[in-house]
Amino acid sequence: MSAEAANPGAPLRKRGRARIDLRRLGRVALLGPVSRDRLPDAIGHVADAHRAHHPDADLAILSKAYVLAESSHRGQMRKSGEPYITHPLAVTLILAELGAETTTLTASLLHDTVEDTEVTLDQVREEFGDEVCYLVDGVTKLEKVDYGAAAEPETFRKMLVATGNDVRVMSIKLADRLHNMRTLGVMRPEKQARIAKVTRDVLIPLAERLGVQALKTELEDLVFAILHPEEYERTQALISAWEGAQDPLTEIADRVRSTLRDAGINAAVLIRPRHFVSVHRVRIKRGEMRGTDFGRLLVLVGEDADCYAVLGELHTCFTPVISEFKDFIAAPKFNLYQSLHTAVVGSEGAVAEVLIRTHRMHKVAEAGVVALGNPYTQDGTAAAQQLEPADGERADPTRPGWLSRLLDWQESATDSDTFWATLRADLAQDREITVFRTDGGTLGLPAGASCVDAAYAQYGDEAHGCIGARVNGRLATLSTALNDGDTVQLLLAQDASSGPSPEWLDHARTPAARIAITRWLDAHPDGAQGPQKSRPDARKPQAQPADDAAGTRSRAADRAAGVVVDMPGAPVRLAGCCTPVPPDTIIGFTVRGGAVTVHREECPAVARMRGTGRAAVGARWDDPGDWSGTTDYKVTLVAESFGRPRLLADLTEAIATADAAIVSATVEPPSEQRVRHTYTLQLPDAAGLPGLMRAMRDVPGVYDVSRAQQPAATG
Repeated sequence: MSAEAANPGAPLRKRGRARIDLRRLGRVALLGPVSRDRLPDAIGHVADAHRAHHPDADLAILSKAYVLAESSHRGQMRKSGEPYITHPLAVTLILAELGAETTTLTASLLHDTVEDTEVTLDQVREEFGDEVCYLVDGVTKLEKVDYGAAAEPETFRKMLVATGNDVRVMSIKLADRLHNMRTLGVMRPEKQARIAKVTRDVLIPLAERLGVQALKTELEDLVFAILHPEEYERTQALISAWEGAQDPLTEIADRVRSTLRDAGINAAVLIRPRHFVSVHRVRIKRGEMRGTDFGRLLVLVGEDADCYAVLGELHTCFTPVISEFKDFIAAPKFNLYQSLHTAVVGSEGAVAEVLIRTHRMHKVAEAGVVALGNPYTQDGTAAAQQLEPADGERADPTRPGWLSRLLDWQESATDSDTFWATLRADLAQDREITVFRTDGGTLGLPAGASCVDAAYAQYGDEAHGCIGARVNGRLATLSTALNDGDTVQLLLAQDASSGPSPEWLDHARTPAARIAITRWLDAHPDGAQGPQKSRPDARKPQAQPADDAAGTRSRAADRAAGVVVDMPGAPVRLAGCCTPVPPDTIIGFTVRGGAVTVHREECPAVARMRGTGRAAVGARWDDPGDWSGTTDYKVTLVAESFGRPRLLADLTEAIATADAAIVSATVEPPSEQRVRHTYTLQLPDAAGLPGLMRAMRDVPGVYDVSRAQQPAATG
């Protein structure tokens, strides 16, 4: 359908002109075909739409860009049979209707010239300047001939990096994808599905994060129609039936208008129909649809204070549904969205959802970063500084927190497949929280993030040495999930060679944390902890004389960390559940693959395996006369203590003083003022274990230190 259709019912008007409502256009496009009128005067609609938002805009540069685009694309046709120039015109009109400034519209007109015509970036720069050139380059695809199957993910990577410097790049891409989705019907079904899935997984979440709801909701509906045609048709039938029936929201809207008029509040009260996907979600949630489920009331006022005045009147004159109240004005969403949400009960028990916002909030809610005009002032500072004060990163449209984190982790995802899969997973997390650091700073994290994620967000690779955390002043394990508004203090080991355990991956939600942990684990497959723990002579068996190699055992196969087993040639490893060290009495059991796992004799796993009839393998420490200095050993210790300030720091210091390295540490939530700490430690000298345990017991507040005996899988 043509993007230039007008909507006489749009809520915001200027100088009596009917504004184009993208949301309504999307509904019309999905409900049935419309006539395709030619664009009158070519650039005329774009100019009119632009002047509606920017009355003083200089249109000369737009005319110049149109002339270059039209002449460059002349002779090219779209798959629909239309002249290709209709595409950049439609994309530019979408952005103009959202209120984009002149530079964005200029780049939008030219966005396909470098990719599809003989026009070069140098020519664009020479005629239109560096800004326009940067935006055009940002949305230009990489060539498949150069990148092959990696062309699409690497194009998105390039585009996101460009967006990190100028969010207008992604605005153009979103409008470009919207027009392509509107005209996708001319393509083969399998190609429609592929494009729709990328739109669903990448473009729609990006539109949500940039706050461009007008584009996001129409993209959702178009994807819904392609990927779920049966559900879409059912939803379409529901909407068509509702549009032909009496709308109960009309009566409630009239009562709301009367109530606010009597209270002396100047407000516009509108009925805002839900889009297709929203109706579908409500139907899934509630089963049978009610008349008021097909739309919501939108109340628009002039000032922030009027929003709360409206809320007070509604909650006084109607029965409110308190569970539905949300204040996104005092606490804006991470994508700049602000509104009050509530629900009231009308006559005969009809429940109407109500959105309350100022006209300015409504503009930002619909168009997100596009509504901010040029988000960069002449001196390079963010226009966010001119906005009403808000929470740190959430108010900065030029570099939102989620985008900064994405740009950070993508540098580590050098493989295209890894980047593509991680990007989709990252964007699937559609809610953010803000936690506070003890130094007064904040961390923006996805909902469900843990202390592990907070550690890597704050410290980067230094978080490898994190041994615990305090959440809201209380000791917490690294697996603890964080909530919006929590205060978190991360505790790091003094030994810089410490590293994460594989279990951390179970609690990491952010790509930055997962990539950093995986990279460390890949670099330390045997669990070695940094430079001082990588002595070749400590971990690798030494070369033996030929006659020794021909003896009763092969030292390369049947000894690990100084252990000899009665199964020549079998690989040997020490059990992680009980972490034996000399002079523990030990016993081995075969596991899948023919390896022998060695346990302490008193390990619970030993009794369990013997109870099932598993045959034991004899094991003993090699060179019993000298267990010191021959190799490194891991040991897991449990410290029981009373809670007190700096306890964790003092325990960490005692461990470091004993020359032990912390491999991993967990601190269980306090119970009756008692705290349980579990440390897996790397010992350079097995003979030092008793002294280490004494040093930990000597820490004030610690009343017991013991060897861990954890249940473990028997293999």
